[in-house]
Amino acid sequence: MKRRLEFALILVLASAPASSLVAQSVGGGSLRTLPDLRDGVTSGRSSSYDRTGGNNDRIESIEPGQKLTIASLDGPGTITHIWMTIASRERAHLRRIVLRAWWDGERAPSIESPVGDFFGVGFGEPLYWSSAPLAVADRGMNSYFSMPYARGARIEIENQGKEPIRGLYYQVDYESYATGSSAAAAVARQGRLHAWWHRELTRAGNGQPNINGADNYLLMDAVGRGQYVGVVLHVQGLATGWWGEGDDMFFIDGAIRPTLNGTGLEDYFGGAWNFNGIRQEFNSPYFGYSRRGNADYTGRHSMYRFHIADPITFHTSLRATIEHGHANLRADDYSSVAYWYQTEPHRPFPPLPPAEDRLPLDQLLLTPKP
Repeated sequence: MKRRLEFALILVLASAPASSLVAQSVGGGSLRTLPDLRDGVTSGRSSSYDRTGGNNDRIESIEPGQKLTIASLDGPGTITHIWMTIASRERAHLRRIVLRAWWDGERAPSIESPVGDFFGVGFGEPLYWSSAPLAVADRGMNSYFSMPYARGARIEIENQGKEPIRGLYYQVDYESYATGSSAAAAVARQGRLHAWWHRELTRAGNGQPNINGADNYLLMDAVGRGQYVGVVLHVQGLATGWWGEGDDMFFIDGAIRPTLNGTGLEDYFGGAWNFNGIRQEFNSPYFGYSRRGNADYTGRHSMYRFHIADPITFHTSLRATIEHGHANLRADDYSSVAYWYQTEPHRPFPPLPPAEDRLPLDQLLLTPKP
């Protein structure tokens, strides 16, 4: 039944109107738009393929501290897909290795995240999960977020681990647009993709009513004009009992009280009733509970919500938050990547914590229960 439900949702996604789907820039679309032939568009790819014609299609021995540019593109254009897999013996290397991206020559990156977390994989561990913009098959990581740029784009990997990366395999698929084309004109008007990783060991509050979002977990905080398009959230429960019931609160354009106020964590992520008592994982195009921890709510849990059909727009600023338990009564390990489009320049992100401070709390992980 689970597989039939997911397949049905994918059919709905494929047949939905183009305006409601992810990656609706000049390049992205649904099955309905595939017959549309576009002028001034050239497909390209930056990849790790073996330039000798052999089968060693990877970048080898990326040393600790080394940075590697995997795509350096001239604009205008749009990155349409990124695929990546990494060979490393180091524990939690998906949390140690960092992905960054810059658009149009900016100084501060618009994307900065541990590489696994950018693709929706938390806790530095491989996972099978799928959604419309992100999908991962164990260590094969895919992004279909549309990433437009007018003058250029650069994507970088940095090894912040203690051991060399044995092999980095990647493909960055993109479109280039002819000067004066309608596609080139379109990307000049579009927002630029931003993605920010955050982590916090939350502290339990005093249980007083929370009407202004004080001490909520922060998903993102942006200044400018744009639209928020989603988040992947990971919770490691550090005590038994349900860690949900925390309301999502969005403060738009400087609002002091929440402009949008939700009804509970599992509600925001498309589920209900404690994700049905966390009996099973589920993945759909726009929302899901992709990793199940222990039956007593301890252990590692992952969930996602993408605002593909319902982006949250802002004109001057957006602060997106969620309570950690009702009225912030829970103390757990929260981490997330939020995704949004906005005008540049953006406010630079806070410094990314050192690799050792990003590692999962292994000593607190219990053996999953049936």
